[in-house]
Amino acid sequence: MPAVRPPIDRFDADPGRRRVLGALLGAPLLAAGGLTGCSDGPATSTDEGPVELSVFWWGGTKRAELTEKVLRLYSERNPRVTFRVTWQGADGYYDRLATQAAGGNVPDLIQLDDAVLTEYTQRQIVLDLSERVADHRLDLRGLPESLIRYGTVDGRTMAVAGGQTLAAVVFNRDLLRELRMPEPRSGMPWADYIAWAEQVTEASDGRVAGTMDASGDYRALWLWLRAQGGEFYRGHQLGFGADELIGWFELWQRARAGRATPGAALVEQADSGEPARQLVVSGLTAASFAWSHQLPELQRLTEAELGVVGFPGPPGAQWARASMYWAAFRGTRHPDTVIDVINFLTTNGEAGTVLGHERGLNASIAVRRYTEGSITDPAQQRAAAFNVSIAEQLGPAPAPPPKGHAKVRTLLVTAAESVRSGRAGTRAATSRFIAQANAALAA
Repeated sequence: MPAVRPPIDRFDADPGRRRVLGALLGAPLLAAGGLTGCSDGPATSTDEGPVELSVFWWGGTKRAELTEKVLRLYSERNPRVTFRVTWQGADGYYDRLATQAAGGNVPDLIQLDDAVLTEYTQRQIVLDLSERVADHRLDLRGLPESLIRYGTVDGRTMAVAGGQTLAAVVFNRDLLRELRMPEPRSGMPWADYIAWAEQVTEASDGRVAGTMDASGDYRALWLWLRAQGGEFYRGHQLGFGADELIGWFELWQRARAGRATPGAALVEQADSGEPARQLVVSGLTAASFAWSHQLPELQRLTEAELGVVGFPGPPGAQWARASMYWAAFRGTRHPDTVIDVINFLTTNGEAGTVLGHERGLNASIAVRRYTEGSITDPAQQRAAAFNVSIAEQLGPAPAPPPKGHAKVRTLLVTAAESVRSGRAGTRAATSRFIAQANAALAA
């Protein structure tokens, strides 16, 4: 069930205390001097009178705790602004948001991902932020260019990254030590990665499989395509054809034949992407595919030490990807305040310190520098170090996926499962996928 909170109260109503605390909070940023793009004082809004903003996001209790804490910090600096927050797990989040959109009562500030950004833009649910970016009322100058581009639809800035993430291999470090197997490496060729996974399965006498089967993982297919000069999408159409997809499915058929992956039934359990179902957490594989920002959550689900490296293939196939976005409802009555809150969440050093890397690496480079050393959670530290380690090798960002992307992702999982189970051959599954995916993109 969604968790609904009452309006977030201000820390203290005493104006003298507010002035003192606001000055103290602003002081470290002013003293830091060289933090270009990192806000250096209390956020302000041009709305007159009391304002209550509704905010909606998906995530767990830790994300809720940190997000509510930083919104209280904003209210301390802007005493007339309060927040009514709602959050829930990822399952059912977009169903609830769709219901709200149908009724015209979308929250003022919402969390989105790249599966729906283009669709919500075309349906005119989210506010066009372009003018505010152009005059720096919404200041994105401290964000990597690729991260800005990944929030741009048809030349318009429609959302701001809530964090940066990368597709990653998460592996069980303790298990590999026990088996005396080397850890996987960032950027190893796919054939080498699968060979490594086969060796892990053999070393464990079949007790665990080396890797999750990624044949239905759109992230893996996307990076595999980019490594060969291709793309998942070209405009509003698929960027690949039958031959490429058959080659991808056959790669994983060979992996299954070599026992690099577990059985089809186990893989299907993990295909949802839910962290608790990841096979590296349940101990059924030595490695799984995930987003780097999910490492802390995955780590909380197991006693084994988890490590993280980049996907197989060249790091240049990756790009600075938004883990999720902050977007404003087009019908909000308080657009200036919502923009100011997004600025605060994105560019304020104290806000960045509170949020840590729960949504991924801070979007702002200046905030990353400001918060360096303040993150104490070991899993967050490992995830941040991984992102930094390949930051200079990332390639250019594509446009956010077109409308229909969410359906295409589901169709790929279905096609991969039909091949794994033997219900369909690679060519039949590929032909069906392409026809259905093209229909979904054209709808």
